[in-house]
Amino acid sequence: MMMTMGKLLRCTPALLAGFLLAPKATAQEPESSCVTCHAAFGDERLSGPVESYPNDVHAAQGFDCVACHGGDATVAGMGAMDPAAGYLGVPEGEDVLSVCGRCHSSAQFMRRYDPSLRVDQVAEYRTSVHGQRLLQQGDDRVATCSSCHPAHAIKPPSDPNSSVHPLNVAATCADCHANPEYMSPYPIPTDQHEKYLESIHWEKLSVARDLSAPTCNDCHGNHGAAPPGVSWVGNVCGQCHSVMAERFNQSFHSRIFAMLGNPGCATCHNNHEIKLADIEMLGVDEGSVCGRCHSAESRGGIVATRMRTLIDSLSLARERADSILERAENAGMEVSQAQFDLNGATTALVSARTAVHSFDVEGVREEVESGLEVAAQAWERGQEAMDDLRFRRTGLAISVGIIVLLIIGLVLKIRQLEPAGAGPSRKSAPGGEAR
Repeated sequence: MMMTMGKLLRCTPALLAGFLLAPKATAQEPESSCVTCHAAFGDERLSGPVESYPNDVHAAQGFDCVACHGGDATVAGMGAMDPAAGYLGVPEGEDVLSVCGRCHSSAQFMRRYDPSLRVDQVAEYRTSVHGQRLLQQGDDRVATCSSCHPAHAIKPPSDPNSSVHPLNVAATCADCHANPEYMSPYPIPTDQHEKYLESIHWEKLSVARDLSAPTCNDCHGNHGAAPPGVSWVGNVCGQCHSVMAERFNQSFHSRIFAMLGNPGCATCHNNHEIKLADIEMLGVDEGSVCGRCHSAESRGGIVATRMRTLIDSLSLARERADSILERAENAGMEVSQAQFDLNGATTALVSARTAVHSFDVEGVREEVESGLEVAAQAWERGQEAMDDLRFRRTGLAISVGIIVLLIIGLVLKIRQLEPAGAGPSRKSAPGGEAR
């Protein structure tokens, strides 16, 4: 049963006033006639809400059916759904915004239940792609509040079973955006979810359980959902990757990309299927990112090759130092300070890879040279430890040899000191005569 916006507006002041003044529901209150009737239906569409709503966040705060649908839950039968009693029916399209917004847009009302909850969601929704299509073009296929927050089963984002828990956001968006048939009226790809599940972001979120890793709404927004514009993709990525974004914004590539209409970070890293950035991306070899635009002989190709060579040199030096320190440690030598100091080379390596986003060889060289100095010192300390180990082992071998010679000499000396006639006693023949 559809309601009209006019009916909703007429009923809203009375309903909101009732919500503001009503106490929370208690266990002693009589059962709602809505529950009594709907629970008796065999149709899942009618009985399902009754079964799921007790676990809804609104039910936990004491709101019953009439809070959203209106009507009079104290009246049995169809009389409970009398429009004269404020019955609104099942809200759809733009009406959903008004039903949800009459509470969630009121700071006074929401302060009673969750003071930290934002009250600008509806206003923000109106600026979104979804909201603009709904309100300006009358497209009721787009997502509204209940599309992402399923009615009668709404849970807070912190609940792992919530449709908007970080681990579930992608699947919630995919309900529409991964459905080719549903999305057919729109010129939008439907493989975003599939690609995202192959990304390093999803791996960090789902495998490492890092709930700060980005999902759909971190980049696109939630209530104000919109695709990042070509000119400000870097600002979106820069929310997390701030140092890289700053380096890139100061580079000439940022200006060239803007002129060419290339979407900043996504040009090299893609968007939904972002992979773990590795050193193989740098350079002009097969599989590199730079090689997509630059040949080996071009200025850009030469710069990319030099940066790759510098970073490779630091990586090898760090591995070489780490290897000798590990050997020394396994041999029982004290090299903990040198191992700690080697972290400086690791930091320099990270900084050098970050400096790549400036596309400046000298910036990369500066970071690499500081790391090479640290790695060289660590390797020398490891070499000294191994030399000391060899010296100790040589000294031990000499000491053992001397001790062995002393023992042999002592044994010989003892034998020399034995009496000349000493030896095993001669046995007597039978009868007592010696033989």
